[in-house]
Order: sequence, then structure tokens, then C-alpha cells
Amino acid sequence: MTSASRTEISRRTIVKGSVLAAALASVPAAASAAPTRSGVALVRNRLTLPSGIATGDVTSDSAVLWSRASGAGRMTALLRAVDDAGQVLRGRGAFERTLRGPRATQASDFTAKIHAGNLPSNTRFALEISFEDDGGAASETVRGTFRTAPDAGTYNGAGRTGGAGKGGEVPASSAQSFVWTGDTAGQGWGINEEIGGMRGYRAMHQTRPDFFIHSGDTVYADGPIAETVVEKDGQVWRNLVTEEVSKVAETLTEFRGRHRYNSLDANMRALFADVPVIAQWDDHETTNNWYPGEILEDPRYTVRDVNTLAARGRQAWQENMPIADSAALWRPGTFDDGGQYQPARIYRKISRGPQLDIFCLDMRTFKSPNTDGKETYTTNILGQEQVDWLIREVSASKATWKVIAADMPLGVIVPDGPVNQESVANRDAGAPLGRELEIAGVLSAFKRNRVKNVVWLTADVHYCAAHHYSPERAAFTDFDPFWEFVAGPIAAGSFGPNAMDGTFGPEVVFSKAGRFPGESPRDGENQFFGHVQLDTDAFTVSLRNANGATVFSKVLTPER
Repeated sequence: MTSASRTEISRRTIVKGSVLAAALASVPAAASAAPTRSGVALVRNRLTLPSGIATGDVTSDSAVLWSRASGAGRMTALLRAVDDAGQVLRGRGAFERTLRGPRATQASDFTAKIHAGNLPSNTRFALEISFEDDGGAASETVRGTFRTAPDAGTYNGAGRTGGAGKGGEVPASSAQSFVWTGDTAGQGWGINEEIGGMRGYRAMHQTRPDFFIHSGDTVYADGPIAETVVEKDGQVWRNLVTEEVSKVAETLTEFRGRHRYNSLDANMRALFADVPVIAQWDDHETTNNWYPGEILEDPRYTVRDVNTLAARGRQAWQENMPIADSAALWRPGTFDDGGQYQPARIYRKISRGPQLDIFCLDMRTFKSPNTDGKETYTTNILGQEQVDWLIREVSASKATWKVIAADMPLGVIVPDGPVNQESVANRDAGAPLGRELEIAGVLSAFKRNRVKNVVWLTADVHYCAAHHYSPERAAFTDFDPFWEFVAGPIAAGSFGPNAMDGTFGPEVVFSKAGRFPGESPRDGENQFFGHVQLDTDAFTVSLRNANGATVFSKVLTPER
């Protein structure tokens, strides 16, 4: 069957509904026979795992294991330690454990997670996940793999050891690599099987990374996906479609359907099965450029209250991402004892051994309204509680490198209409104002606490770039120089490059965007991800397109 005819069949059948779509995209279910009193066998289709499996937030000794079943059932995971060739280890280094997880029900859209702890560090695992239905029948089994991070006690980046190599050197086993990007299925560019689906996910997978940071916009809940789109050059882009992607998401079912849709892509499922995910959220998991308390004026929406939409979008995102705190759902209207609204916390630290700590920010939940950003007082992009956490945790980190995974860049101007600003920058190159004051406080505290080797990684703006920030060029000077690297989109329209705000002295060392705004991902040249190779004495960043070609690289060496 040609790819074109396969696409045609998929479009005709998948559009009937997301449940049917997920079933068709999965491995065909095997039938089991259950005898009845009359002796006539009833055929029962066994459960499938239509969205594949995933692992996430993997540290030196823990991992979150995730999957979704085609119906109600209890999740089971089998872990075995294997060598790099996938052979099960025997004798020394052997490890095998079966974990019984929660029951997947309609209440969680049949998703389930197992929090696996007390795992050996720097160990590759073969993973098998299945479900058992209410009648005791086993589902299909989906296999994957992941590696735990090196033992954080072996080296702290300053020459002190606790099991490290001679002279305090980092052992070779501490080397690791990872990728990051953002923006999946945006601007109406969905899964086009005629071009091989979301090829950027395949390119990331081919680098064999130890983990993947999805820097936000994991879905585009506000972007309907049509069956066909005519591109600027006249070519016809053909999307797989489901009922839930035909309009902006408003109901919980529609938000869930966005995540189900993305998992129909074979490239994404393959990556998630083999590469642990560190997931962040941004605006498009709900709607474009949203902030808490906003009332939408977009005529496409019948639900105008953003808090209601964000609660549903957050629940669907939380259900479908292998994030450690599975219970941290945002429930508007709940208050603490002091009467203050307390949204659940998803900013977090992921320890990746002696050389690396990842600090995942949440730049959406606590965000102040979008204005021109020129208030003389501090307004929020992180919120005071998160600011305090970030300063405290980064300053206390003993890892050589402190990566701050941000879902929006610091110095890039991101307009929200003719006047208002969506991100940190306010289009004024002078002293910090508004949200810039919050970031200025963070940068100043890092300098005061003598924090070294901080690198900011982000996405959001639909092009790739390397920015160097320095007080020598800045209006605000109380900070140490640092790098910010931007990647994305991975499967969305291209935009940029944007203008920069000079408050923190950014230099655009490199940037690359598509040929025109909204350009499709067809040729892969305008889709980008970042890759980091972390070795004993180097942090090597490369920006790559969806065809795997490197367009920029930079080697950073640690300050001791």
C-alpha cells in the first residue's frame, strides 16, 4: 500500500472519533475466548496500549512509568537491568522487578503511572508495560528502555569525591546527552504520513539521548487541524485528523483528545518509549498567550473563562505526561487556610548525577496579566514562591552544570498584540521594569551566591538561536554572564527571528528561522531541536534541524 493510500484510509476512519482512532492506531487486539454456562465462547478483545508507553523525570534512583490503556485495567511494569546491547544482566548488576500500578479508569482517560523508586544508578533498563482487565485477561505488552542517571554522590563538580575516579575526576560513566525542543502540532500542521509524520522526533531519537526536555506547547489545544492545507507554494499538506482536533479545545474530552492525537505519530511514540521525558507546559496546552484570570474575547470559544479552560488543559496534560507529581492537578476555587488560591506546583528539580541538575520552571501558572511590561514595580512571570525556590535550589546545587529549563526566553520580545508583551522582555532596553524585575532579582542572587555554570534552555518562539547575556552590554549590570539557547519548533509553523530587548545585554551569536511566517515543516529545514553532550570537561550544545543536520554548535567549559 502506498503512503498516500494509507493516509487516505487513516483520514476516513480516524475522523469518526478519538476512541476509534486510538484503537486503529494501536497494534491489533488479539481475541480471547471466555466460556459461558451454555458452552458458547464469548469473544473478548484484549486491552491495547494505543498511545504507547513513556518514562519521565528519571533521576539516579527513580523513574515515572506511564501508559494509557484502551479500557479499564490495572497497570503492570516489568523492569530488567540490561547492557547497552539489550541483553539481560546476570550475576553482578542483575536487577529484575515487577511493579503493580494503579487501575486505569475513565476518570483518568485510562492513563496510569507507576513511581518506581530505589533503582540502581547509571543502569539501563528494559521496560515492559501491560494492563490486566477486570476479568483478569492480560493486554498487549509494549516494550521500551531507559537509563537512570549517574550516582550524584560520586562527584560534585568541585574536585571533592565520594567514590569518584582518582584525583576527583568525573568517571566516564557520568557522561550523558540530552535533547530539548518545543511546539508540537501547531499552526494546523499535524501528522502528515506522506512525509513520514513528525520527522523531528525521529531525528532526536537517532541521537540516542539519555533524556528529552519538552519545553512546552506539548499540544496546540487552540489550533484546529484540518484534513488538508494548501501551502504557500501550492503543495497540499494532508493531516491525519480526529474529531477532537477539529475545533479549539474547551471540554476535558477535547483537551485529552489533543494528547491522544499527537501520540498517533509513530516517531513520537518511539522516542517516548526509549527516551525519558522531562515535560513542561506553556500557553498552547490551554490557549494562546493566556494568563490566570483572563476572559477571552476570541469568538471561537463558548467558554471564555481561561481559568476553567486551564484547569481542563492542565488535567489533560498532567494525565498524559510522565511527570512525577501525578496528583498535582490544578483545581480552581480551592483555597488554603489563609483564603489564598494555591494552584498545584509543577516547577521542580531533576537531579541527573554529579555534573547536572535540571531546574524546570513554570512560567504560566503564576503569570501576571499581559501589559506593556513597563510597571515600576515587580510583576510576575514566576511568582515569589517559585523565585525563592529557584534561588535556593540553584544556589545549593553541587552539580557542575545548572540547566534552567524555561518555557519562554528572557530577552526575546514576544508581543501579545500591538502593545502588550507575552514574555519577560518589554521592548524597553533600559533598567528592568515589570516582569524583568523578577528575573533581575534571580540573576543578582546567583551572582551574590557565587553560582557558576548556569545555562538557560528554552523554546516557544519557533526558531533556534544562541544568546550570550553580559553586564558589559546591559542596562542592568548586577549579574554574571550566561548563555541562553533556543530551539524549536519540532512540528509546527516557523516564525522569527524576533527583536531583542537590551536590558540584560543579550548578544545574538546565532539565529536561524524559516523562510516566512507560518511555513510548514515539510522539508525539515525550519524545524529545530537542541542537543547537549555532557562530558568530563565540556558542555557541548548543538542546534540541529529536523533532518539531523547541525546548524550551530558551542562548547562551554566549566568554571571551577
